[in-house]
Amino acid sequence: MQVIRIEGTDDTPQVILDANPNNPIMEISGRSLPEDVVSFYEPILEWLEEYSESPLEKTILNIKLEYFNTASSKLLLDILLKLEDMADDGKDVLVRWHFPDDDEDMEEAGEEYEDIVEVPFEQVSYTID
Repeated sequence: MQVIRIEGTDDTPQVILDANPNNPIMEISGRSLPEDVVSFYEPILEWLEEYSESPLEKTILNIKLEYFNTASSKLLLDILLKLEDMADDGKDVLVRWHFPDDDEDMEEAGEEYEDIVEVPFEQVSYTID
């Protein structure tokens, strides 16, 4: 599978989707408020669709966003729903939702997504230096 690497900017998150079985990395991090949210997330959703046809033994998606806008929240839900489809097919899926330990809004956003989708979530707090 093709690897997706998108460098983050002030308005778009860094995205790494690499299904290499020896060193898989699936991460979305930074800030998400792209001007055209659909075109930004479309290749990510397409990659996940292809990946779901032959996923690794365990799929772990790390989401470490500092901020995301309302439009991004819908596309993040679409990503999580793709993972839910994989879990429904009996695949081992985990979402690690990273949030700064002093950011209750991001912590609650992770909890809300966890309530919406049937995918195991792991809440991971971290300290900003």
